Amino acid sequence: MKRMIDAMVTHHVRTVVIISIVVNVLIIVLSGIPGYVGDLPTWVTRLPLLNAIMNSFTFFFLLFALLAILKRNIVLHRRFIFAAFSSTSVFLVSYVIFHFMAESTSYGGGGFSAMFYYFILITHIVLAAVIVPLALMSFFTGFKDLRSKHKKWVRFAMPLWLYVSATGVLVYVMISPYYTF
Repeated sequence: MKRMIDAMVTHHVRTVVIISIVVNVLIIVLSGIPGYVGDLPTWVTRLPLLNAIMNSFTFFFLLFALLAILKRNIVLHRRFIFAAFSSTSVFLVSYVIFHFMAESTSYGGGGFSAMFYYFILITHIVLAAVIVPLALMSFFTGFKDLRSKHKKWVRFAMPLWLYVSATGVLVYVMISPYYTF
């Protein structure tokens, strides 16, 4: 296992490309698969709330990581980044399970609220796909202490990841009244 992790870190660009493709293709494939037939188990109906909680944790972990690095506290910064990746990983597993089991829910609002919701949803989806390689490149360049490269990646990754995690919560708040389970 250690050898595999060392290889992933050594060849981090290859690792980022593979993980980004696998994650994004998996999400696209899941969006085209019909949902579970029958009543969803109760634990599955609670996954969207878990997703919103994990997105909230990710947002705050990233914010605290940013504050830590602005104070030049690298150790605390790294801890919060590891926490952000952990909460994002839990989110991703939960998201995949939920969207494998449940049908998509349509937004029931109209007028300005519908336009706002779909703007947030579309930007969230597009930037969620983009953030995968950006966050991973930021992580690996930071982990390998390639500071100049790390700063270049983070300049884009941090604000986009903050936006994606915050809008994930907003999407949940706006769509949750329309769940039928």
